[in-house]
Amino acid sequence: MPDLLRKPFGTHGKVHQITPESAGWLYVGFSLYRLRAGERAWEATGDREVILVMVEGKAAITGAGQDWGVLGERMNVFEKTPPHCLYLPGGTDWEAVAETDCVLAVCSAPGHGGHEARRIGPDGISLTTRGKGTNTRHINNIAMENEDYCDSLLVTEVFTPAGHWSSYPSHRHDEDDYPRMTYLEETYYHRLNPADGFGIQRVYTDDRKLDETMAVSDGDVVLVPRGHHPCGAPYGFEMYYLNVMAGPLRKWRFEPAPEVAWIMERDG
Repeated sequence: MPDLLRKPFGTHGKVHQITPESAGWLYVGFSLYRLRAGERAWEATGDREVILVMVEGKAAITGAGQDWGVLGERMNVFEKTPPHCLYLPGGTDWEAVAETDCVLAVCSAPGHGGHEARRIGPDGISLTTRGKGTNTRHINNIAMENEDYCDSLLVTEVFTPAGHWSSYPSHRHDEDDYPRMTYLEETYYHRLNPADGFGIQRVYTDDRKLDETMAVSDGDVVLVPRGHHPCGAPYGFEMYYLNVMAGPLRKWRFEPAPEVAWIMERDG
């Protein structure tokens, strides 16, 4: 069975560390810190670009030789307010000092040094709605392809109401065949409200050589190396996930699964 479901390895400090080497792929990295007020986290970007996402809480952040002040505003991710984020190119470092208890995500991918460090959000990020009926979900786009301040990274937040499906109709982006499709590895960092709930995520290929269905808990990460990857929130439990994607081309082009292509044709 592929090791696609990653549980946090603690409740405090660095609780996730997914590298291309540990994931068995080439591009996406994802780490997560849970800090108490007054605690610090520090990393060097090396040859990778990084987007820091303040998932919850506030932290004073320095990076790329600049003091960015205190980033963060929402204390609970399910407030759905726009996140405070920071883009850092390769060859720099950063430090975060928690002002409150906080959750800090570190999204990374290969960087070419083509962009300067900059704040991302909350200005310019607005919650938008996608889908219809019980396929409706709400999106905070942090760095998708229409924003040109990244070399490789594509990052977004998604809020899925209780009883709804998300990343649906099922779709894949696992072939480097632009403009038909782009190859993008992807991670999902999941949160549930209430936190003792669960969600479901399936990762499967058309030939079913990969076909895994996972129950995700609050704080889990799911890896999507290839194939379709829908997820669902049972009635009573709201789902959040932070997506990180990267590949050889910074564009998001996908194909729906054959069995659900008609939904996309009908709903647009």
